[in-house]
Amino acid sequence: MAITQYFGTGRRKKSVARVRLVPGKGEITINKRTIDDYFGLETLKAILRQPLVATSTEGKFDVICNVHGGGFTGQAGAIRHGIARALLKVDEEAYRPVLKQAGFLTRDPRMKERKKYGLKGARRAPQFSKR
Repeated sequence: MAITQYFGTGRRKKSVARVRLVPGKGEITINKRTIDDYFGLETLKAILRQPLVATSTEGKFDVICNVHGGGFTGQAGAIRHGIARALLKVDEEAYRPVLKQAGFLTRDPRMKERKKYGLKGARRAPQFSKR
């Protein structure tokens, strides 16, 4: 018997998340660890659940995802993007307007700016002295 699964890839900054939605009780597993074990901050857990709350599918799917690269905030954003994309595979007509209105389908284009020569950082200039 084949299990129905829905896949979605999410990206933010340097983080890439491969998300799998499986019909279940609403358990969220990240890199083979529970959401409470992986993310310490409640705000990151809330960010991750936003697409499920918006489409009122919070207890219907188990979320299994592998994420790598970046920091915790970038990873949470990448997982959110992946969940939103996977929900489109479930039912595009019903969920697309809700997810698009909330802005979960748009890939956040903000990246780290590169360091320039002659400067100490991307924009930080050496200290100026008149004499």
